[in-house]
Amino acid sequence: MMETIKKFIEKFLRECRKITDFIPIAVVQMILVILGGSLASEILSRLPGVREFLSSLVYSESMLEFLNNYLLFFGIWIITLLAVILPPGNRPMLKGFHFRFKGFLVGLLLGFGTNGFAVLMSWLAGDIKLSFSGFDFVVLAVFAISVFIQSGAEEISGRFYLYQKLRRRYRWPIIAIAVNSLVFSLMHRGNPGFTFLAGRQIFRVGLVFSLMVYYYDNLWGAMAFHTAWNYSQNIIFGLPNSGLVSEYSIFTLEAASARNGLFYNVNFGVEGSIGATAMLFVLAAVIIYINRNKKERNDVWAEAEQKAIQKKQLREQNNTKSEVN
Repeated sequence: MMETIKKFIEKFLRECRKITDFIPIAVVQMILVILGGSLASEILSRLPGVREFLSSLVYSESMLEFLNNYLLFFGIWIITLLAVILPPGNRPMLKGFHFRFKGFLVGLLLGFGTNGFAVLMSWLAGDIKLSFSGFDFVVLAVFAISVFIQSGAEEISGRFYLYQKLRRRYRWPIIAIAVNSLVFSLMHRGNPGFTFLAGRQIFRVGLVFSLMVYYYDNLWGAMAFHTAWNYSQNIIFGLPNSGLVSEYSIFTLEAASARNGLFYNVNFGVEGSIGATAMLFVLAAVIIYINRNKKERNDVWAEAEQKAIQKKQLREQNNTKSEVN
Protein backbone atom coordinates (compact mmCIF):
# COMPACT_ATOMS: atom_id res chain seq x y z
CA MET A 1 0.00 0.00 0.00
CA MET A 2 2.74 2.43 0.97
CA GLU A 3 4.66 1.55 -2.17
CA THR A 4 1.56 2.33 -4.30
CA ILE A 5 1.12 5.71 -2.59
CA LYS A 6 4.81 6.47 -3.09
CA LYS A 7 4.58 5.69 -6.82
CA PHE A 8 1.47 7.86 -7.16
CA ILE A 9 3.20 10.77 -5.42
CA GLU A 10 6.21 10.38 -7.72
CA LYS A 11 3.92 10.60 -10.75
CA PHE A 12 1.80 13.43 -9.33
CA LEU A 13 4.24 15.67 -7.43
CA ARG A 14 7.64 17.06 -8.38
CA GLU A 15 10.70 16.57 -6.21
CA CYS A 16 11.39 20.33 -6.25
CA ARG A 17 7.93 21.13 -4.85
CA LYS A 18 7.38 23.43 -1.89
CA ILE A 19 4.57 23.32 0.66
CA THR A 20 3.69 26.92 -0.28
CA ASP A 21 2.80 25.64 -3.78
CA PHE A 22 -0.06 23.51 -2.40
CA ILE A 23 -3.16 24.80 -4.22
CA PRO A 24 -4.98 26.57 -1.32
CA ILE A 25 -1.75 28.11 0.00
CA ALA A 26 -0.62 29.22 -3.48
CA VAL A 27 -4.01 30.85 -4.14
CA VAL A 28 -3.90 32.68 -0.79
CA GLN A 29 -0.38 33.88 -1.57
CA MET A 30 -1.53 35.21 -4.94
CA ILE A 31 -4.40 37.06 -3.25
CA LEU A 32 -1.98 38.55 -0.71
CA VAL A 33 0.27 39.68 -3.57
CA ILE A 34 -2.73 41.35 -5.25
CA LEU A 35 -3.79 43.04 -2.00
CA GLY A 36 -0.23 44.19 -1.36
CA GLY A 37 -0.04 45.51 -4.91
CA SER A 38 -3.30 47.39 -4.49
CA LEU A 39 -1.96 49.00 -1.32
CA ALA A 40 1.27 49.95 -3.09
CA SER A 41 -0.78 51.51 -5.90
CA GLU A 42 -2.78 53.59 -3.43
CA ILE A 43 0.41 54.89 -1.86
CA LEU A 44 2.00 55.72 -5.21
CA SER A 45 -1.15 57.42 -6.47
CA ARG A 46 -1.07 59.80 -3.50
CA LEU A 47 2.43 61.06 -4.20
CA PRO A 48 2.58 64.83 -4.85
CA GLY A 49 1.83 65.80 -8.42
CA VAL A 50 0.54 62.41 -9.61
CA ARG A 51 -3.16 63.26 -9.62
CA GLU A 52 -2.48 66.70 -11.13
CA PHE A 53 -0.47 65.13 -13.96
CA LEU A 54 -3.16 62.57 -14.75
CA SER A 55 -5.85 65.25 -14.62
CA SER A 56 -4.01 67.14 -17.38
CA LEU A 57 -4.38 64.11 -19.69
CA VAL A 58 -8.15 63.64 -19.48
CA TYR A 59 -11.28 65.78 -19.80
CA SER A 60 -13.17 65.37 -16.56
CA GLU A 61 -13.05 64.19 -12.96
CA SER A 62 -15.23 61.17 -13.76
CA MET A 63 -12.87 60.17 -16.60
CA LEU A 64 -9.94 60.52 -14.21
CA GLU A 65 -11.61 58.21 -11.70
CA PHE A 66 -12.23 55.62 -14.40
CA LEU A 67 -8.61 55.90 -15.55
CA ASN A 68 -7.51 55.29 -11.98
CA ASN A 69 -9.49 52.04 -11.95
CA TYR A 70 -6.97 50.75 -14.48
CA LEU A 71 -3.83 52.49 -13.20
CA LEU A 72 -4.31 51.23 -9.64
CA PHE A 73 -3.20 47.79 -10.84
CA PHE A 74 0.36 49.07 -11.28
CA GLY A 75 1.38 48.10 -7.77
CA ILE A 76 0.52 44.46 -8.51
CA TRP A 77 3.33 44.43 -11.08
CA ILE A 78 5.77 45.66 -8.44
CA ILE A 79 4.73 43.30 -5.63
CA THR A 80 4.45 40.25 -7.91
CA LEU A 81 7.94 40.77 -9.32
CA LEU A 82 9.31 41.30 -5.81
CA ALA A 83 7.62 38.05 -4.71
CA VAL A 84 9.45 36.32 -7.57
CA ILE A 85 12.84 38.00 -7.33
CA LEU A 86 13.42 38.21 -3.56
CA PRO A 87 12.93 34.52 -2.54
CA PRO A 88 15.83 32.64 -4.27
CA GLY A 89 13.61 29.60 -4.80
CA ASN A 90 11.20 31.61 -6.95
CA ARG A 91 13.77 33.13 -9.29
CA PRO A 92 13.57 30.35 -11.93
CA MET A 93 10.11 31.78 -12.68
CA LEU A 94 11.85 34.68 -14.45
CA LYS A 95 12.67 32.28 -17.30
CA GLY A 96 8.99 32.51 -18.25
CA PHE A 97 8.89 36.31 -18.19
CA HIS A 98 10.98 37.08 -21.26
CA PHE A 99 9.45 39.24 -23.99
CA ARG A 100 8.70 37.84 -27.45
CA PHE A 101 7.74 40.49 -30.00
CA LYS A 102 6.15 38.03 -32.44
CA GLY A 103 4.15 36.41 -29.65
CA PHE A 104 3.09 39.82 -28.35
CA LEU A 105 1.89 40.82 -31.83
CA VAL A 106 -0.05 37.55 -32.22
CA GLY A 107 -1.72 38.21 -28.86
CA LEU A 108 -2.79 41.69 -29.98
CA LEU A 109 -4.25 40.34 -33.21
CA LEU A 110 -6.14 37.58 -31.40
CA GLY A 111 -7.53 40.01 -28.83
CA PHE A 112 -8.70 42.61 -31.30
CA GLY A 113 -9.88 39.93 -33.74
CA THR A 114 -11.99 37.86 -31.34
CA ASN A 115 -13.56 40.80 -29.55
CA GLY A 116 -14.08 42.68 -32.81
CA PHE A 117 -15.81 39.64 -34.30
CA ALA A 118 -18.18 39.37 -31.32
CA VAL A 119 -19.00 43.08 -31.51
CA LEU A 120 -19.54 42.87 -35.28
CA MET A 121 -21.93 39.94 -34.87
CA SER A 122 -23.86 41.84 -32.19
CA TRP A 123 -24.10 44.91 -34.41
CA LEU A 124 -25.19 42.93 -37.49
CA ALA A 125 -27.85 41.17 -35.41
CA GLY A 126 -29.16 44.52 -34.23
CA ASP A 127 -28.47 43.75 -30.57
CA ILE A 128 -26.40 46.92 -30.19
CA LYS A 129 -26.34 50.32 -31.87
CA LEU A 130 -23.15 52.35 -31.88
CA SER A 131 -22.58 55.99 -32.73
CA PHE A 132 -19.24 57.62 -33.50
CA SER A 133 -18.05 60.02 -30.77
CA GLY A 134 -14.64 61.06 -32.07
CA PHE A 135 -11.22 60.43 -30.61
CA ASP A 136 -8.17 62.08 -29.09
CA PHE A 137 -4.83 60.38 -29.79
CA VAL A 138 -3.35 61.44 -26.46
CA VAL A 139 -6.29 60.09 -24.46
CA LEU A 140 -6.33 56.89 -26.51
CA ALA A 141 -2.61 56.38 -25.80
CA VAL A 142 -3.10 57.06 -22.07
CA PHE A 143 -5.90 54.50 -21.91
CA ALA A 144 -3.89 51.99 -23.96
CA ILE A 145 -1.10 52.14 -21.37
CA SER A 146 -3.52 52.00 -18.44
CA VAL A 147 -5.46 49.04 -19.87
CA PHE A 148 -2.18 47.20 -20.45
CA ILE A 149 -1.22 47.85 -16.82
CA GLN A 150 -4.52 46.40 -15.60
CA SER A 151 -4.58 43.43 -17.97
CA GLY A 152 -0.89 42.70 -17.48
CA ALA A 153 -1.30 42.75 -13.70
CA GLU A 154 -3.99 40.06 -13.89
CA GLU A 155 -1.74 37.97 -16.13
CA ILE A 156 1.46 38.16 -14.08
CA SER A 157 -0.39 37.40 -10.85
CA GLY A 158 -2.33 34.49 -12.42
CA ARG A 159 -0.60 33.15 -15.53
CA PHE A 160 2.87 33.90 -14.18
CA TYR A 161 3.06 33.76 -10.37
CA LEU A 162 0.26 31.31 -9.54
CA TYR A 163 0.79 29.23 -12.69
CA GLN A 164 4.50 28.74 -12.02
CA LYS A 165 4.00 27.92 -8.35
CA LEU A 166 1.55 25.18 -9.33
CA ARG A 167 3.88 23.90 -12.06
CA ARG A 168 6.66 23.65 -9.49
CA ARG A 169 4.56 21.35 -7.29
CA TYR A 170 2.43 19.30 -9.68
CA ARG A 171 3.71 17.25 -12.60
CA TRP A 172 0.35 17.37 -14.36
CA PRO A 173 0.15 20.67 -16.31
CA ILE A 174 -3.66 20.55 -16.36
CA ILE A 175 -3.66 21.50 -12.66
CA ALA A 176 -1.81 24.77 -13.23
CA ILE A 177 -3.84 25.50 -16.36
CA ALA A 178 -7.26 24.77 -14.87
CA VAL A 179 -6.75 26.16 -11.35
CA ASN A 180 -5.46 29.58 -12.41
CA SER A 181 -8.27 29.83 -14.99
CA LEU A 182 -10.86 29.00 -12.33
CA VAL A 183 -9.39 31.52 -9.87
CA PHE A 184 -9.32 34.13 -12.66
CA SER A 185 -13.03 33.56 -13.27
CA LEU A 186 -14.01 33.61 -9.59
CA MET A 187 -12.16 36.88 -9.01
CA HIS A 188 -14.60 38.57 -11.42
CA ARG A 189 -17.67 37.50 -9.43
CA GLY A 190 -17.97 40.93 -7.81
CA ASN A 191 -18.21 42.74 -11.15
CA PRO A 192 -21.58 44.33 -12.07
CA GLY A 193 -23.86 42.02 -14.05
CA PHE A 194 -21.79 38.87 -13.43
CA THR A 195 -23.65 35.69 -14.39
CA PHE A 196 -22.86 31.99 -14.51
CA LEU A 197 -22.46 32.24 -18.29
CA ALA A 198 -20.09 35.20 -17.88
CA GLY A 199 -18.09 33.14 -15.40
CA ARG A 200 -17.79 30.31 -17.91
CA GLN A 201 -16.64 32.73 -20.60
CA ILE A 202 -14.00 34.27 -18.32
CA PHE A 203 -12.82 30.77 -17.37
CA ARG A 204 -12.41 29.89 -21.03
CA VAL A 205 -10.52 33.04 -21.89
CA GLY A 206 -8.28 32.27 -18.91
CA LEU A 207 -7.85 28.79 -20.37
CA VAL A 208 -6.76 30.29 -23.70
CA PHE A 209 -4.23 32.52 -21.92
CA SER A 210 -2.89 29.54 -19.97
CA LEU A 211 -2.52 27.48 -23.14
CA MET A 212 -0.54 30.34 -24.71
CA VAL A 213 1.86 30.15 -21.77
CA TYR A 214 2.04 26.34 -21.79
CA TYR A 215 2.43 25.64 -25.51
CA TYR A 216 4.14 28.84 -26.69
CA ASP A 217 5.93 30.21 -23.58
CA ASN A 218 4.04 33.39 -24.45
CA LEU A 219 3.14 35.24 -21.25
CA TRP A 220 3.43 38.60 -22.97
CA GLY A 221 1.18 37.32 -25.75
CA ALA A 222 -1.44 36.54 -23.12
CA MET A 223 -1.00 40.06 -21.74
CA ALA A 224 -1.42 41.48 -25.25
CA PHE A 225 -4.54 39.37 -25.94
CA HIS A 226 -6.05 40.43 -22.60
CA THR A 227 -5.22 44.10 -23.25
CA ALA A 228 -6.56 44.12 -26.80
CA TRP A 229 -9.79 42.41 -25.72
CA ASN A 230 -10.45 44.90 -22.90
CA TYR A 231 -9.33 47.93 -24.89
CA SER A 232 -11.38 47.16 -27.97
CA GLN A 233 -14.67 46.55 -26.17
CA ASN A 234 -14.25 49.27 -23.52
CA ILE A 235 -12.29 52.12 -25.15
CA ILE A 236 -13.00 51.60 -28.86
CA PHE A 237 -16.60 50.37 -28.85
CA GLY A 238 -17.77 51.78 -25.52
CA LEU A 239 -19.23 48.44 -24.38
CA PRO A 240 -19.16 47.05 -20.82
CA ASN A 241 -15.85 45.43 -19.91
CA SER A 242 -16.75 42.75 -17.37
CA GLY A 243 -19.77 44.89 -16.53
CA LEU A 244 -17.88 48.21 -16.29
CA VAL A 245 -18.52 50.97 -18.85
CA SER A 246 -15.75 53.39 -19.82
CA GLU A 247 -16.05 57.15 -19.36
CA TYR A 248 -14.30 57.56 -22.71
CA SER A 249 -14.64 55.67 -26.00
CA ILE A 250 -14.44 56.19 -29.75
CA PHE A 251 -17.95 54.80 -30.22
CA THR A 252 -20.86 55.19 -27.85
CA LEU A 253 -23.40 52.50 -27.15
CA GLU A 254 -27.08 53.43 -27.32
CA ALA A 255 -27.79 51.61 -24.08
CA ALA A 256 -31.56 52.00 -24.24
CA SER A 257 -31.76 50.03 -27.48
CA ALA A 258 -29.32 47.24 -26.47
CA ARG A 259 -30.74 43.76 -26.04
CA ASN A 260 -29.49 40.30 -25.14
CA GLY A 261 -28.38 38.25 -28.11
CA LEU A 262 -26.08 35.47 -29.23
CA PHE A 263 -22.99 37.66 -28.87
CA TYR A 264 -24.15 40.28 -26.37
CA ASN A 265 -25.39 40.52 -22.80
CA VAL A 266 -26.95 43.81 -21.71
CA ASN A 267 -25.39 43.76 -18.24
CA PHE A 268 -21.98 42.22 -18.91
CA GLY A 269 -21.25 42.95 -22.58
CA VAL A 270 -19.99 40.42 -25.10
CA GLU A 271 -18.25 38.54 -22.28
CA GLY A 272 -21.57 37.38 -20.90
CA SER A 273 -22.81 35.94 -24.20
CA ILE A 274 -23.20 32.39 -25.46
CA GLY A 275 -21.48 33.28 -28.72
CA ALA A 276 -18.31 34.64 -27.10
CA THR A 277 -18.15 31.62 -24.78
CA ALA A 278 -18.45 29.25 -27.76
CA MET A 279 -15.91 31.26 -29.77
CA LEU A 280 -13.30 31.03 -27.01
CA PHE A 281 -14.04 27.32 -26.53
CA VAL A 282 -13.32 26.78 -30.22
CA LEU A 283 -10.11 28.84 -29.98
CA ALA A 284 -8.91 26.77 -27.01
CA ALA A 285 -9.79 23.55 -28.88
CA VAL A 286 -7.85 24.72 -31.96
CA ILE A 287 -4.77 25.53 -29.87
CA ILE A 288 -4.92 22.10 -28.22
CA TYR A 289 -5.43 20.33 -31.57
CA ILE A 290 -2.57 22.16 -33.31
CA ASN A 291 -0.25 21.30 -30.44
CA ARG A 292 -1.65 17.82 -29.68
CA ASN A 293 1.73 16.11 -30.10
CA LYS A 294 3.75 18.82 -28.39
CA LYS A 295 4.77 19.24 -24.78
CA GLU A 296 5.35 22.31 -22.66
CA ARG A 297 7.41 24.90 -24.54
CA ASN A 298 9.42 25.97 -21.48
CA ASP A 299 9.39 23.92 -18.29
CA VAL A 300 11.17 26.41 -16.04
CA TRP A 301 11.33 23.86 -13.20
CA ALA A 302 12.94 21.01 -15.16
CA GLU A 303 16.46 21.86 -13.99
CA ALA A 304 15.37 22.39 -10.38
CA GLU A 305 13.54 19.06 -10.42
CA GLN A 306 16.56 17.24 -11.82
CA LYS A 307 18.75 18.64 -9.06
CA ALA A 308 16.19 17.61 -6.42
CA ILE A 309 16.08 14.07 -7.84
CA GLN A 310 19.88 13.83 -7.74
CA LYS A 311 19.90 15.01 -4.11
CA LYS A 312 17.26 12.43 -3.23
CA GLN A 313 19.21 9.64 -4.91
CA LEU A 314 22.40 10.69 -3.13
CA ARG A 315 20.54 10.78 0.19
CA GLU A 316 19.16 7.27 -0.41
CA GLN A 317 22.63 5.98 -1.31
CA ASN A 318 24.08 7.42 1.89
CA ASN A 319 21.26 5.88 3.92
CA THR A 320 21.94 2.49 2.31
CA LYS A 321 25.64 2.72 3.10
CA SER A 322 24.84 3.62 6.70
CA GLU A 323 22.56 0.62 7.05
CA VAL A 324 25.24 -1.70 5.62
CA ASN A 325 27.83 -0.35 7.99
